[in-house]
Amino acid sequence: MLKNLKISRELILIFGLILLAGLIFILSLSFGSSYISPVTVISHFLGLEAGSYNFTINILRLPRTLMAFLVGAALSVSGLILQANIKNPLASPDIIGITGGASAGAITYLSFFSADYGIAGLPFAAILGAAVVSALIYFLAWQKGVSSIRLVLIGIGIAAAVDALVTMIIVFSPISTTVQSYVWLTGSIYGTNWEDLFQFLPWVIIFIPLAFAFYKSLNLLALGDKVAASLGLNIQFNRFLLMAISVALAGSAVAYAGGVAFIGLIAPHIARKMGGKSYSILIIYSVLSGGMIFMAADLLARTAFLPLDLPAGVFISGIGAPFFIYLLYRNRNQF
Repeated sequence: MLKNLKISRELILIFGLILLAGLIFILSLSFGSSYISPVTVISHFLGLEAGSYNFTINILRLPRTLMAFLVGAALSVSGLILQANIKNPLASPDIIGITGGASAGAITYLSFFSADYGIAGLPFAAILGAAVVSALIYFLAWQKGVSSIRLVLIGIGIAAAVDALVTMIIVFSPISTTVQSYVWLTGSIYGTNWEDLFQFLPWVIIFIPLAFAFYKSLNLLALGDKVAASLGLNIQFNRFLLMAISVALAGSAVAYAGGVAFIGLIAPHIARKMGGKSYSILIIYSVLSGGMIFMAADLLARTAFLPLDLPAGVFISGIGAPFFIYLLYRNRNQF
């Protein structure tokens, strides 16, 4: 009976999150430089509208809104995996330097290689940068094992160094890409089109279900290394695979949305506050929470200061930075 009640509660929460995400999705398609009523947007998708807003909805707003949701979902799941993998509530792709590594790889590619090889290689460059930085952090943090706090502190230091490297790369890059690079680094999906969305989609379709496939490993790791090992889990192998999934999600998201910060920190904490214990549920909560955060931030960024279209990352950082300080204060006795 209690088990059925728990399942019902989880289903109700998921359904509620889907409804809220749908509401933000409709509002995102409604608001902009020109207003379209939500009723008209819904009628448009039901085929009841004459097609007057095809360009505004289908070409300008729909791919951007979908990209916002998918990027938020990818960063959120990446952060959830990191926090479980290294057992630290402060871990997220941007804080420990993975996002910075992805940004360095992407900026290098945009500045010096995109003219010759096109934009298709961008996610691979971003993931390579994220992987190199992740390996460096792990190597420097290793001392007869990896302490979670040591890994986070080294990650913060590496992130600062990578930010300096990115600035240097931009300085030496062609002037035509400098302004674009600075806007991109703050986290922006301005100008997203269907081609960008379809290029990013495979990374989400492959790696989020792959993360879900490893939810049992995440559940066991949450019990502690000794318990997980006693239950037959190959800890190092699973940690490596989970880290690879996290890097792929964060790197590909950064490739198409820039250096978006704090989603990977905030959304997993929201997911846990909803009461989920199993990572099979936490991943679903994280996907929906992260997607909603980025959709809402992008909606605010492009409507709050019209006609200006600000980077969504500015608004997310405005919430994320105080939240990070709060987590530091709440966990101060553990350091």
